[in-house]
Amino acid sequence: MIIQSHEINTIKIAEVISDTMIIQSAQDGLDLMGNVYYQDFDKVILYEKNITPEFFDLKTKIAGEILQKFSNYRIGLAIVGDFDKYESKSLKDFIFESNKTKHVNFLKSLENALDHLSK
Repeated sequence: MIIQSHEINTIKIAEVISDTMIIQSAQDGLDLMGNVYYQDFDKVILYEKNITPEFFDLKTKIAGEILQKFSNYRIGLAIVGDFDKYESKSLKDFIFESNKTKHVNFLKSLENALDHLSK
């Protein structure tokens, strides 16, 4: 896992880059959040491919647990990926509602994520 640092408008953004699965449980999400928090990052970019598919099955509650922690600690999170492939209406609604907030967003590209998180 590599953490690429981006600084835009004095906001430190951690882009988490990996060829492997990083988030397989709620605890993994909490550990990652702690890691970037202690490195003084304000916001985090994760890639969908590095998150367990169970995250996108809302019945598992993994997404809710992880995203609640990021919201509670006021660490902005952007998840980058192609979310159109998911057919679950509840997941589509969840993404739609999340994207209305500033804390957690599901975006299509790194450029979108950097732009969104830098505001």
